[in-house]
Amino acid sequence: MALCDLLPCEIISVDSAMIYRGMDIGTAKPTAAELARAPHRLIDICDPAETYSAADFRRDAMAAMAEITAAGKIPLLVGGTMMYFKALLHGMSGLPSASPAVRRDLEQEAGERGWEALHEELRSSDPVAAERIHPNNRQRLMRALEVLRLTGKPISEFWKAESDTGGQPTAAAQDGDIEDYTYFTRWQADETSLLPYTVVQLAIMPPERRVLHERIRLRFLKMLDSGFLDEVRALMLRDDLHPDLPSMRCVGYRQAWSYLSGEDDYETFVGKGVAATRQLAKRQLTWLRKWSDVDWLDSDDKHIAEAALKKIRLRTTFNFDK
Repeated sequence: MALCDLLPCEIISVDSAMIYRGMDIGTAKPTAAELARAPHRLIDICDPAETYSAADFRRDAMAAMAEITAAGKIPLLVGGTMMYFKALLHGMSGLPSASPAVRRDLEQEAGERGWEALHEELRSSDPVAAERIHPNNRQRLMRALEVLRLTGKPISEFWKAESDTGGQPTAAAQDGDIEDYTYFTRWQADETSLLPYTVVQLAIMPPERRVLHERIRLRFLKMLDSGFLDEVRALMLRDDLHPDLPSMRCVGYRQAWSYLSGEDDYETFVGKGVAATRQLAKRQLTWLRKWSDVDWLDSDDKHIAEAALKKIRLRTTFNFDK
């Protein structure tokens, strides 16, 4: 927001949890006052029952960037969903976007035949994917069958294509514990950006890991004080939401759902929520360390906006005079 005061920027949110309406406290969405100061695009664009892929984000972000640049302004993309940044910068692996019609059919079939039967269907057509996707992981099971029905190809072939070009899809396939990535890949650090823009990449990090961990703990406690559990209770009252949905698997929400369902006591819930947030931050840093052309900023710098502006000036020829 400080950069928006210094440059003619418009913010685009790059956060796979802030896209959902009604999920405000647990995603730390900007307040009404903050949004009045600096509006954010791609916030509150989905219902929690809906799915939204990295491909969907790339499409929407590209459209927003075109509108912003056409108005003579600078798109400022801000957030921590690294898969979204990867999709935007380097494109997608060729996987089709989600099909509401196919997903409705799969949901109906699951209701009639059961999810185990759908998993057996996947096993007969794509044993590699079936081995890596647990029968209880409905979202990934549905995605694998959806890709198969839309393209006629097993999703494992797309994973292999990613791997052949420097990707590593097995993390998503084997670890259904990655809450905020539609699927997880890594890529060669020297890949060329597909964007028709000059890109300046800034990463903000405390100088010491212990500082980050303490801020994560305090942030989680502050969310609880702000009514986070009431927010999750309201979501649980809906008949169309369940803990396997991408929205409910977001960090914090999954742990709160387990606590409110009686699976954990309060102290265990808080510990799991803080730990999950730390794990997310660790994954974000893992991505960033592999990123090329990243300029790092110290979050404790009281003049961080000015420091960012200096780095931007070094990498662009943009006329900064408004």
